[in-house]
Amino acid sequence: MDNRAETEVDREETPQTEAEESDRIGQQESEETELKTLREELDRSQAQAAEYLDGWQRTRAEFSNFRKRQETERAQIVAFANAGLVRKLLPVNDDFDRAIASVPDDVSESGWSEGILLIKRKLESVLESEGVLPIETEGKDFDPRYHEAVTYEEVEGFDEGQIVGVIQQGFMLGDQVLRPALVRVAKAPATLTNTDDTDSDDKE
Repeated sequence: MDNRAETEVDREETPQTEAEESDRIGQQESEETELKTLREELDRSQAQAAEYLDGWQRTRAEFSNFRKRQETERAQIVAFANAGLVRKLLPVNDDFDRAIASVPDDVSESGWSEGILLIKRKLESVLESEGVLPIETEGKDFDPRYHEAVTYEEVEGFDEGQIVGVIQQGFMLGDQVLRPALVRVAKAPATLTNTDDTDSDDKE
């Protein structure tokens, strides 16, 4: 009697276990499907986020380049305006140089002469504060980018192409030539011709 009872119990439990197993498998498949859907949505979200990040980075880089261009253009405008003003001041500086060079010896130590020198130094200080510097000429070779040759002369002690003297000082504003220096340039001495030989042949 006990064996029959156990068999009946087993028969009653078997359908219930299969149903549970089926439910478990169905739930597992449902969870896997949901997980797959979530992963696909995550992949799409990550791809979209990467696209947004790339667009944001490109926009940021473009804005940075735009700002740099604006700053460069603004600096160029300011430099151009300064160059125009400084060019107008250079003749005044030349006048001071000429005035100082022509001061008589008997008044060179006077208060008037010292005042002229003081004004000249103030003007030079203003020009220098704006980035204006004289073009170097002493001991330099002629360079058409910075110098303008007024004369070519045979001068002892100077090599060909070397600057002999300055007629008018040139100036730079940063990398820009405001005014080239007017200079005298040494040239090679004239070469000897065969004139003497020709004359001696004629005499014979």
